[in-house]
Amino acid sequence: MTDKLTGTEREAVLERLSQHGWDLDGDRDAITRTFKFKDFNAAFGFMARVALWAEKLDHHPEWSNVYNRVTVTLTTHDAGGLSAKDVTLADHIDALA
Repeated sequence: MTDKLTGTEREAVLERLSQHGWDLDGDRDAITRTFKFKDFNAAFGFMARVALWAEKLDHHPEWSNVYNRVTVTLTTHDAGGLSAKDVTLADHIDALA
């Protein structure tokens, strides 16, 4: 089982990720970010690349796509909130965007 981030480590991670556009979800212990692309094909291509990383990491995002926008939410359900898995996937997603 994966441990939930707490304390100073959590604060530092949230501060760093917020500089890249990630926000803490106000309703639960999760981070979210919306990406905007040129068109649907670019958005869908981004999702396909993220899906490959998600499979490698065995950690999958919650997401939605509307035309050129992709909204991604990350949380670790078995940890009950944010974990290092979310941070790792967020970093990969940022690199792909």
